[in-house]
Amino acid sequence: MNDYYATLGVDRNASAEEIKRAYRKLALQYHPDKNPGNKAAEEKFKEINEAYAVLSDPEKRANYDRYGTATPGGFGTGGSNFGDIFDLFEQVFGFRSPGGAGRAPRGEDLEAAVELELAEVLHGVEKELEYERMVICESCNGQGGKRQTCRSCGGRGTLEQIQRTFFGNMVAQVPCTACRGRGYTLSETCQTCKGQGRVRRSEKIKVNMPAGIDENQLLRVSGMGNLGLGGPGDLYVRPHIRPHPHLHREGSNLIYELKLGLAQAALGVKAHIPGLEGELELSVPPGTHDGEVFELEGQGLPHPGSRSRGKLRVVTQIAVPQQLSKKARELLRQYAHEVGEEVAPEGFWDKVKRVFRG
Repeated sequence: MNDYYATLGVDRNASAEEIKRAYRKLALQYHPDKNPGNKAAEEKFKEINEAYAVLSDPEKRANYDRYGTATPGGFGTGGSNFGDIFDLFEQVFGFRSPGGAGRAPRGEDLEAAVELELAEVLHGVEKELEYERMVICESCNGQGGKRQTCRSCGGRGTLEQIQRTFFGNMVAQVPCTACRGRGYTLSETCQTCKGQGRVRRSEKIKVNMPAGIDENQLLRVSGMGNLGLGGPGDLYVRPHIRPHPHLHREGSNLIYELKLGLAQAALGVKAHIPGLEGELELSVPPGTHDGEVFELEGQGLPHPGSRSRGKLRVVTQIAVPQQLSKKARELLRQYAHEVGEEVAPEGFWDKVKRVFRG
């Protein structure tokens, strides 16, 4: 098995930027355009690109460091070809080299939203999703109509162009303007797809939304994006969680604002809290202040990738009554006298209102 670090000439602790610099240097040195007919250089170029394809991907690199392969359970990276190699070359150097032109494009990725209730996030749920995607036109099998080879590029889809770089002149390929890089033109247009080769179709699929999912997560459904002649794109599902009437979410924790009257805060109360799985009881002790927080362990949402749950945090809000009966005012004045609090005399605010009214 090849040592990818040795292939690129870097240390095992090399940074992503160091790996990229090493790849750029070696890829230019062994590129087939600079070594025409040199089979050894061609094989070296393949090895360099295979090494970079693994070490430039954090997940593949981690698997390689741990298991000695980028695909645990398999053997090597598998399936490397010149199409993939030239894709890498284009990503790093900014232009496509000969050999990568004319490949059929894969379909585009799509994104769709799924509505969830907060209670459904607790245990996870299977949801049916309906959306639209592009599929291959059956009338023309994705051809768009009757094709004929482009006369400008001879069917290659690209034209050669000399680009000057720091390392000297490089032969790059640019898309043919006559056929827009397709390598063909249409002599007859398919009436079903109007020459596009694809039509729009409604799809229904079922998606498993895992417990604890939040709105920052995207679930990837492989192969369910738009279809292209080069293969399908992927569908990314974004959850939209509807607001709960009583609870507010903060990560794996839930927040509930408990409104207490003056007497409840001063004397204590058995409060009933609406949890996701039913009503919960909380003993609020006497002398509770505004803004105090009580935590109910394990009554929140699941932590990502774990069976354990967050907390339900109960935050108190002392509610001051706006309207008082005559009896309630008398009792409050007695309380104020008992604890030594100074309050406005009876009828004071009525006099203030009359002054402002004139």
